[in-house]
Amino acid sequence: MCRRRRLFAGACAPRARSKHGQRIVAQARHEDAPYWPGFVDAMAQLLLVITFLLSVFMVAQFLLAREISGQDSALGQLRSQIAELTELLALEKSAKKDIEATLVALSDDFNAEKAKNADLLASLSSESQRGTAAGTTISGLQTALDKEKTLSAEALAKVELLNQQIAALRRQIGQLNDILTDAEARNKSSEAQIADLGKRLNSALAQRVQELSRYRSEFFGRLRQILSQRSDILVVGDRFVFQSEVLFPKGAADLNAAGQSEMTKLADALKQLETEIPADIAWVLRVDGHTDSDPILSAQFKSNWELSSGRAIAVVNFLIAKGVSPKHLVAAGFGEFQPLEQGSTEDAKSQNRRIELKLTER
Repeated sequence: MCRRRRLFAGACAPRARSKHGQRIVAQARHEDAPYWPGFVDAMAQLLLVITFLLSVFMVAQFLLAREISGQDSALGQLRSQIAELTELLALEKSAKKDIEATLVALSDDFNAEKAKNADLLASLSSESQRGTAAGTTISGLQTALDKEKTLSAEALAKVELLNQQIAALRRQIGQLNDILTDAEARNKSSEAQIADLGKRLNSALAQRVQELSRYRSEFFGRLRQILSQRSDILVVGDRFVFQSEVLFPKGAADLNAAGQSEMTKLADALKQLETEIPADIAWVLRVDGHTDSDPILSAQFKSNWELSSGRAIAVVNFLIAKGVSPKHLVAAGFGEFQPLEQGSTEDAKSQNRRIELKLTER
C-alpha cells in the first residue's frame, strides 16, 4: 500500500530513535512532498487562458461579421451610386456631343468670319498704302468690318428664320399631300382613259388580224390555183402541207427539181402578195420542217431536229434567192415531235414527213 501511494510514505516509514535517524526521515519526507496541487493550478490557469482566447475569437467573429454586413450594404449603395453616375455620364456625353457639334459649327462660322476679316484687313492695308485719297474707302471697309462682327448675332436670327421656314415647308408638304391625293384621283381617271385606249388598240389589232386573214385567204386561194393538183400537197386548216418526197430526196435537205418548180410558183405568189399587203401589217410565211419517227444518223445530220431544220432553211433560202424579202420568212424545225398521224406504219410515216407553210402575223 505504501508503494502504491507515495503521498503517504511518511506514515509507513519506521520511526527512528536517533537524531540521525530523525534527519533521514525528515529528508525523506521533503523529497516525497506531493506535486498534484501545483499541476491542478497550472491546468486551471491554462483552461482560463483558452476560455479567454475563445471569448476573444467569438467577439472578433461577431465584430467581423457585422463589419462585413456593413461593407455589403455600403457596397450596394456604391453600386447604386455608380449606376446613377453612369447614367449621368451618358447624358453628359450626349450633351457634350451636341455642344461639340455646335462648337464645330460656331468654329466654322468664326473661321469664315476670320477669313473675311483677314481679307478686309488686307484690303484696308492695301488701301492705306495708296494714300490719303483712299480714306473714304478705308472708312467704308472699317464699316464693313464692323458689320461682319455682328454676323454672329445675325446667325442666331437666321436660325430662328430657318425654323420658321421649316414650319412653312411642313405646311407646304401638307398642301402637296392634298395635291397628290387629287392627282391620284386624276390618275384613276387617266387609267380609265388608258383602258379605253387599250380597247381601241385591241379593236385596231383585231381589224389588222382580219385584214391579214383576208389576205391569207386570198393567198391560199391563189396557191390552190397556181400549185399543181397533186395528192401529196394538202390543205390542213390554215396551212399548206407538202409531203417531203415532193421536195426532197429521202434523208436529204436539198430541193429536187420538182420541189424547185413548186417553190418557184410559191415565190411568185409571195412577191405579188408583198406588193398587196400594206406595209404596216406585220406578216411572215412560216416554213415548218417535220420528220417521221425513224432516227437518222449521218455525217450531215446527227438527229431529226437537224434534218427538219435543214429542210425548212433550204426552202427559205430558195425563196430568198427567188426574190422574196427575208423579213417575211421564218424557218422552224420540229423533228418527229409534231406528227399528223400516230403509229409506225409506212403510210403514217409518209404523212408525217412534210413541209408546212403558214401565213401568220409576226
